[in-house]
Amino acid sequence: MLRSYCDFYEVDPPGDKLDAMCRALIADPSEGVQLIARDASGETVGFATIFWTWQTLYAARVGVLNDLYVTPRSRGAGTGRALIARGMQMCHERGAEKLVWETSPDNATAQRLYDGIGAEKSVWLTYELGT
Repeated sequence: MLRSYCDFYEVDPPGDKLDAMCRALIADPSEGVQLIARDASGETVGFATIFWTWQTLYAARVGVLNDLYVTPRSRGAGTGRALIARGMQMCHERGAEKLVWETSPDNATAQRLYDGIGAEKSVWLTYELGT
């Protein structure tokens, strides 16, 4: 499922790094969590990765929804909405005041979902710098 997500965004991280990330989240849930969505037959149809951190400007703990992926055949069936709802529930359980995330500017399908659940677009820009 993680590989399908990476393929969707046309990136190719080494498999051992994906495995290490999953092991780290299992070993220390205070860092984050991966939510898995399954259909009625038990097949995995989506996932979300949430990392826990603090947001200084609000002096609040937040969840960062770093990944949200639903298989193409399951899109539009409420899977993404359910994963976000579970993420919000986990934020509440952990005392996080917000769930924040970003999406690709050309991912109109995801943006329709986010707009449809009442999420607000941020005014912040995202930057990256490799190490």
